[in-house]
Amino acid sequence: MNRLAGVARLMIVSDLDHTMVDHHDLDNLALLRFNALWESNYRNNSLLVFSTGRSPTLYKELRKEKPLLVPDITIMSVGTEITYGNSMIPDDGWIEILNQKWNRNVVSEETKKISELTLQSETEQRPHKVSFYIQKDKAEDIMKVLSTRLEERGLDVKIIYSGGMDLDILPQGAGKGQALAYLLKKFKAEGNLPHSTLVCGDSGNDAELFSIPDVHGVMVSNAQEELLQWHVANAKDNPKIIHATERCAAGIIQAIGYFNLGPSKSPRDVTDLSDSKMEKFDPAYEVVKFYLFYERWRRAEVENSELYFANLKAVCCPSGILVHPSGIEQSLHDCINSLRQCYGDKQGKQFWVWVDQVLFSQLGSDSWLVNFKKWEQSGEERKGCLTTAVLSSKDVTVAKGLTWLHVHQTWLNEAGSSNGISWLF
Repeated sequence: MNRLAGVARLMIVSDLDHTMVDHHDLDNLALLRFNALWESNYRNNSLLVFSTGRSPTLYKELRKEKPLLVPDITIMSVGTEITYGNSMIPDDGWIEILNQKWNRNVVSEETKKISELTLQSETEQRPHKVSFYIQKDKAEDIMKVLSTRLEERGLDVKIIYSGGMDLDILPQGAGKGQALAYLLKKFKAEGNLPHSTLVCGDSGNDAELFSIPDVHGVMVSNAQEELLQWHVANAKDNPKIIHATERCAAGIIQAIGYFNLGPSKSPRDVTDLSDSKMEKFDPAYEVVKFYLFYERWRRAEVENSELYFANLKAVCCPSGILVHPSGIEQSLHDCINSLRQCYGDKQGKQFWVWVDQVLFSQLGSDSWLVNFKKWEQSGEERKGCLTTAVLSSKDVTVAKGLTWLHVHQTWLNEAGSSNGISWLF
């Protein structure tokens, strides 16, 4: 699928904090489970949308802290900013809509008169969003006062209270729900409406997402009281909305299975990766599986056996080459041999490996070109590289898996490494 030009099999629209990201899960295990599921089964034909209350500044900070995938679309600042792709190209049409009956200066003037409002940091103040903190017991009364005053000044605004402390003032046409409705309308006009859409959230500013007609929705198990109350009052009889029993990203995976939207078993939930049950060759699954085995090998979570090692060597062509990010060329078999010395070197440590944006195209009847980003996190240090690989199905069965013919890696600009020696694959 040409990212936004084709019809997506599934579009997931997820909040970040306490929904996709569990800040109580220090090892990010649920998020890594979701990452592996998405990249192995959905990336090539589906769309991932992050819808967050965070500003671009705080969103980028979160990306540095957590192993987040790159979404196809990013909705930020409580639905007031829509951007596309790696470069985060803004949607000018959405900006034009939000400018209607909106005057940020007037909002600032009126809110300065209310002492109970505490302005949030400068990074959270955006062209179409003014954000404050307010005590929970005063929120309802202040929202009524604000609404009246701004209406008297000729503005048409929306006031959203969420998280037990955050108060956002937006144009009436803004919000997470309206941003999603805008995207769906845009896709429909272009003949690209996704087959299924799943929205995911945990707090009050996510409620609008669940109001969009015909979408599936999951409130994660740790959803806040304000969202649960909204659900009881507005959508308790809607069979397309569930309250998951799992937290955060694990709840999203649960919802995929509950609604039969596609595969819901993450490769990270498969104990023996060599026992493949694939029905056809799948380059994305092969990439995810390979690097997950690599992680488990270094964490000593698989047996240090000759059988496993032989299987690993068997999927690499004897004449295959790996071009290391440093530019040094090595045979793939030499790279595999070097793994022997690294068994268990990360045992008991915070060491995780994940791949992102795994996209492939078929070169011929039995070969594929696969592009992806490969990341390693060891403690506080994170390294990443752009990877291009050629995989082949010649003379192998589906059960044996594809053969790696060539791998070429280059450091990502934001994550180069002065310690290339420790970078094995």
